[in-house]
Amino acid sequence: MDDADGPIQLPIEDSLDLHTFPPGVVADVVAEYLRAARAAGLPEVRLIHGRGRGVQRATVHAVLAELRWVVRAYEAPPDRGGWGATVVVLRAPDDKDTAAAD
Repeated sequence: MDDADGPIQLPIEDSLDLHTFPPGVVADVVAEYLRAARAAGLPEVRLIHGRGRGVQRATVHAVLAELRWVVRAYEAPPDRGGWGATVVVLRAPDDKDTAAAD
């Protein structure tokens, strides 16, 4: 198998621009990114979904509603993307809870 056929490893940073992903994979990308960000110890991340008609935003918010370790999610301030981005506050994993658990 060629390396191009396998999963792409993305660096875990404090923001993720979802414009580069096909709509059909956005929910999975968001969930996996948030798990990895939490495991990396990031307390807060920004998901850039764009302004458009709100479809990507709705997908992002549906994923966030399912993750019990999302403490808070809110519209980014204007200097961080405004209503085209969502800031997500993550609960840090502890000894009783693993970052991979939902």
